[in-house]
Amino acid sequence: MESKLSFKILQKFTPDYAPCTITKYESERTGMSVVVVDREGPKVNGFFTLATEIHDDSGAPHTLEHLCFMGSKSYRYKGVLDKLATRAYSNTNAWTATDHTAYTLDTAGWDGFAQILPIYLEHVIVPTLTDAGCYTEVHHVDGSGHDAGVVYSEMQGVQNTQGELMDLRSKRLMYPESVGFRYETGGMMEQLRVLTADRIRKFHRDMYQPKNLCLVIIGDVDHTDLLPILEKFETTILDDIPRPDAPYKRPWVESDPAPPLLKSTLEFVEFPEEDESFGEITISFFGPSCNDLTQATALNILLVYLAGSSASVLENTLVEKEQVASAVYYSVEIRPTILIQFALSSVATEKLQEVEGRFFEILKKTAANDLDMTYLRDCIARERRLIKDSAESSSTPFSEPIIYDFLFAKRDGSLLREDLANLNEFDELLAWPEDEWRRLIKTWISDAHHVTILGKPSATLSRNLKSEEKARIEAQKRKLGPKGLEALERKLGMAKAENDKDIPKELLERFPVPSTKSIRFIGTTTARSGAAKELGHLENKVQKLVDYDDTMSPLFIHFEHVQSNFAHVNLVISTEAVPVELRPLLSVYLENMFTSPIERNGQRIEFEQVIMELEKDTVGYAIGLGSALGNPEVLNMRISVEVEKYASAIQWLKEIIWSGIFDVQRIASTTVRLLADIPEAKRSGSNMLSAVEEMIHSSPASVVRARSTLVSALYLKGVRHLLKENPNAVIEQLKQIRDALFEFQRIRAVVVANVEKLSEPVSSWSAFTAGLDTSKSLDPMEKRSSRLSEAGRNPGQLSYVIPMPTIDSSYALSVAKGPSSLQDRRVPALMVALSYLDAVEGPMWVAVRGTGLAYGTSFSRHTESGQISYSVYRSPNAFKAFQTGRTVVEAFVSGKTQFDSLALEGAISSIVLGFANGQATMAAAAQMSFVRQVMRELPDDWNERILEKVRGVKVEEMRAVMKDIVLPVLTAGTANLIVTCAPVMEREVVKGFQDLGFRPEVRPLAYFQDDYGIKVPAEDEKDEDMLDGEDGTGDEDEDGSSDESTTFGM
Repeated sequence: MESKLSFKILQKFTPDYAPCTITKYESERTGMSVVVVDREGPKVNGFFTLATEIHDDSGAPHTLEHLCFMGSKSYRYKGVLDKLATRAYSNTNAWTATDHTAYTLDTAGWDGFAQILPIYLEHVIVPTLTDAGCYTEVHHVDGSGHDAGVVYSEMQGVQNTQGELMDLRSKRLMYPESVGFRYETGGMMEQLRVLTADRIRKFHRDMYQPKNLCLVIIGDVDHTDLLPILEKFETTILDDIPRPDAPYKRPWVESDPAPPLLKSTLEFVEFPEEDESFGEITISFFGPSCNDLTQATALNILLVYLAGSSASVLENTLVEKEQVASAVYYSVEIRPTILIQFALSSVATEKLQEVEGRFFEILKKTAANDLDMTYLRDCIARERRLIKDSAESSSTPFSEPIIYDFLFAKRDGSLLREDLANLNEFDELLAWPEDEWRRLIKTWISDAHHVTILGKPSATLSRNLKSEEKARIEAQKRKLGPKGLEALERKLGMAKAENDKDIPKELLERFPVPSTKSIRFIGTTTARSGAAKELGHLENKVQKLVDYDDTMSPLFIHFEHVQSNFAHVNLVISTEAVPVELRPLLSVYLENMFTSPIERNGQRIEFEQVIMELEKDTVGYAIGLGSALGNPEVLNMRISVEVEKYASAIQWLKEIIWSGIFDVQRIASTTVRLLADIPEAKRSGSNMLSAVEEMIHSSPASVVRARSTLVSALYLKGVRHLLKENPNAVIEQLKQIRDALFEFQRIRAVVVANVEKLSEPVSSWSAFTAGLDTSKSLDPMEKRSSRLSEAGRNPGQLSYVIPMPTIDSSYALSVAKGPSSLQDRRVPALMVALSYLDAVEGPMWVAVRGTGLAYGTSFSRHTESGQISYSVYRSPNAFKAFQTGRTVVEAFVSGKTQFDSLALEGAISSIVLGFANGQATMAAAAQMSFVRQVMRELPDDWNERILEKVRGVKVEEMRAVMKDIVLPVLTAGTANLIVTCAPVMEREVVKGFQDLGFRPEVRPLAYFQDDYGIKVPAEDEKDEDMLDGEDGTGDEDEDGSSDESTTFGM
């Protein structure tokens, strides 16, 4: 079949370290590239990537990321792509980088992917790009005289943030006007205001050609189906694209290269911030060519050596010892000439220049002195292991190197094969002499020209930006006048009407919901030992292996057998015995868990050596809350190793837990660092929304609440004071926490590995349990619901509005009662109802996001706490978005709005996709199995049973749960409400919610803080009062979660 098609194989190979095959095709007709990574699993992921280069700040690349979803040549309706994708177990999305734009298709099973693929590609290559679409999506002035548009609003939220201001100035200094990396491809507001539809169309015609397109497809792919689909698609677009043989300049590769820096530059850049105490530093260098694989790999390892952990020279000196920054980060931007960047966070403003100088002193000293070649070679070996682990644990392995190979390397795929077929470059680097590494440091970093940006916070700038924008808007209104504003309102209405034409039902019906037969879920096999056997006896080959090695130890061990070269060894730990008044100290305890000295054979091993040894033996280690396990009130401690080091992982767990030394200097360093990060955390309206929610809905016993930013802001100051006055008291408290956590009856071990490769799966734990009192029975797992406050158990009485002067948007969260068990008979109908409401281009999307009332809204079930929530994210008026959401739900409840049968099918398909997402990798499938059996105590066939019930949900059941469960979360008296907003919005937001029956109290963030009884010095309390509510910048890219979580194998 392949000989009859235009697509020819350029490369095909199987990496010698990864369970996949990589095939690169190229179309002889159009030049389109296709790279397929064949691997087993339920998901098929597509990254449809175009090299996009522009030499201005117009934002044209970014606008297309939005406009391509507005319709195409054959499907001329906004939202039709997403409605069809939803029916086919798929999600669509896109991103715009400086050098490329990528459109993503995330699907459960090949059949759904194949159905959507040609429709999606037509939207990318032959979009409608109407004047009306550009007007609403990019920029317009509404009838009130304010600038709006989806793209404009998005960039309005980031243009004046600390990160964006510093990054833009760095770009301007690194690159001349002839190089595209100089520009803000997202678009600057002043240029978006004058960007025309014709300019966007021209950019699309220049860049969106098949010869400039690479389809990266990862999953269980049917090549005999894929190639004819692409062949047919090409035939349909030939009349719409430039001639394939027309002259064409390849972006980036045939453009002016970035010239080397001729000198080093240092500049201060102010960013808006009411708290002027801490600034930021970024330092940028040019590196080697991205196509020099040896140099690029060596550079990555060198950066790990310099700043990869608390043991690395920069982090160890600047953060741990001298404590002049809260962290040192590094990043590498893959470009024709690699960009290297270091970032130093939370640096005292008055010391910015001094710390920058110290940074280079350390680098020069490192380059001049002997390197720790043992550690450096350990870094090489670990990076190799991490790549192997990623090939297993990532649901989309190799997507990034494939994209960058397409952008910057030879189109024949030869360098792709050299890069991915094996890991031989690591062997070459192991043989490098010390002089070669020293030369690398000097060439690219310590002696290289660079650009330093010192980010300086400015309260004055914060106020000026707001007053200038307010003045600009007022001038705009005066210039337009009442008649001009009325005309703009009519124009906007006409554009919306054109965009929002109803999609013919028969168009959607042409595409049936695909069969689920092509969704190949990953299977795992469970085995049990010790107290885990009380959950039931298992009969399988893996259980026999475990029983053969049984030591009769009562330790609860749950095994999940998967085909893997790695073992992920976990402890799930109850927090019930930790005294409530000490639970805020868990932040310090957990942060120090893997970075403390230990005692071994009577000798003290310093924390730097501990980290080096850990990194030598492992591919990962972490401890955090058990949110990913469905219970954030427990802890999950994990060490991941190559399978032959299974016993070593268990030994490390024992040593880290029981031989760790509580060192005052380490504790003080950690406390200072955590405190330095709090102002940044409090800059986010969405983060503070979540933090307030934790404070009012959780009892003081809750670990989630105890570790909240609004507790740490006071409590850690008390710890800092106590460390000065009575450090032994803190040491004793930390020991008390350790003893409470790690009693035998509070520990459950979970092993995810190929059990057939474990020589002693059970007996390897004997050393761990030695010395523990194993006579006590296993304690039951604490429930999230048991740690709710009265307001959390019975919501409906509280509503708060929290003004934050330095955010420009508003956020809302309401919480009401919901099902507290997955066995609740209403759960299937609720799952379908929420999926229906939250669908892309569904009722809430169209009513709220589609009208510009918010960037997004979502409903969430919280079964573990018996709650349901509704959130509004980044809104110009959270009340209007909330009210509109309520109106949508009321219309369904009353029968005014009927349920659409096709959208209902799409909602069910989205639930199927959600199950596939939960099992996208072997480690994820194992984690889901453990959560189902142990954390949620559900039967083996629960997934199948719930999907069967979901498919059988009736419209009447959906209407009932919307009335009984969903509408209450939008109703005063049954829901608690929290809003964070800019102060200028306060009055309107308060009045709006009052009109809905809520009684909002306006409170500062300090109102919700809790010190858990620790003594906080008076001067620190005063500082909190001065800074409260005035520490935001409007940088709202977070997902709103302040709760870290540790997973099994990620």
